[in-house]
Amino acid sequence: MKIAILLVLTLSISLYGKDYTKNEQTIDFINAISKKHNFKKSYLNKLFSDVSFQKKPLKLYGGLKKKPKKEIKKTKKYIWHGSWDRYVKHKVTPKRIKQGVSFIKKHETSFNKVEKEYGVPSEYIAAIIGIETIYGKNVGNFPVFDTLTTLAFEKNRRNEFFKEQLEEFILLTYKDNIDPKSLKGSYAGAIGLGQFMPSSYKDYGVDFNNDGKINMFHPQDVIASIANYLEQHGWEANEEVATRVSYEGKRFQKYETGFRTKYDRKNLKAIKPKYGKWDYYDEVRLIKLSKRKYDELWYGAKNFYVITRYNNSSYYAMSIHQLAQKIKNELYTQTNSFASNQINTYTSQKNRDVID
Repeated sequence: MKIAILLVLTLSISLYGKDYTKNEQTIDFINAISKKHNFKKSYLNKLFSDVSFQKKPLKLYGGLKKKPKKEIKKTKKYIWHGSWDRYVKHKVTPKRIKQGVSFIKKHETSFNKVEKEYGVPSEYIAAIIGIETIYGKNVGNFPVFDTLTTLAFEKNRRNEFFKEQLEEFILLTYKDNIDPKSLKGSYAGAIGLGQFMPSSYKDYGVDFNNDGKINMFHPQDVIASIANYLEQHGWEANEEVATRVSYEGKRFQKYETGFRTKYDRKNLKAIKPKYGKWDYYDEVRLIKLSKRKYDELWYGAKNFYVITRYNNSSYYAMSIHQLAQKIKNELYTQTNSFASNQINTYTSQKNRDVID
């Protein structure tokens, strides 16, 4: 019984009703942004007086002491391989490919306009939305204001970053007359279909439907904002993204891999595109995907690196690339199938006309 009561009390403390107006850092923050942006202190004090403490996000950013992990014995050599298989398993799936195709078709006009204006292919924009939120089905369940407040003022490795994000979040919600307590997002405070942080919302958000607001939950604005983000980070229209390459052996260790290291292809001995000529001649990255029985190796072009600016991970960028290519192929197949059926229908009708 005592244990049950203790659990309830712990839960209530960890989830509800912390008054941050008594926190010295928060007081300084309120004073600073009220002066900088001409906010009424009463408005800010009301927001910060009742904040749901977000334990899980704080723990993920190293703000709570973690229990020491038990040492895992290596029972088989291959157990430490296959990280790519585990990563991509639930990201690039037939269902998500189908959803991506449907999403592009549903918003075809917007995608066409955006691709023409920003030079970013529709399939890559759709792939990002698919990986980030399953096309809006999972935008996150964490209260954004409470999450950013917790991460801004509870000790963790990125306090200053989250103070900046909190300031931007308060600004954007105030500007658009949105209740800051009403929005839900990721454990880091990312918002909407494309999971933009508040600072990215400000810097790269596009009001593409011209309704006077940038809405990260509105497909038109999201499609354009993602394209703008990629273009601003150096996306090159009509250029390659990645291609698989061959090498000697099953495990690759000859050169350093990852999106941060660039190579002149001429200096990469015994490595060449696996499927013939690849029309890209600038520097490349070597991207290694650890599969259970072997390493898969790819060349990453500049556009591959640009995708890592959205999420700082080679695996993330590769999952975007592979999902995008599968969406593109499926769209091509469906388009050709439709055209073929139209031709067959027309031919059959003409034949019947002749017979009649």
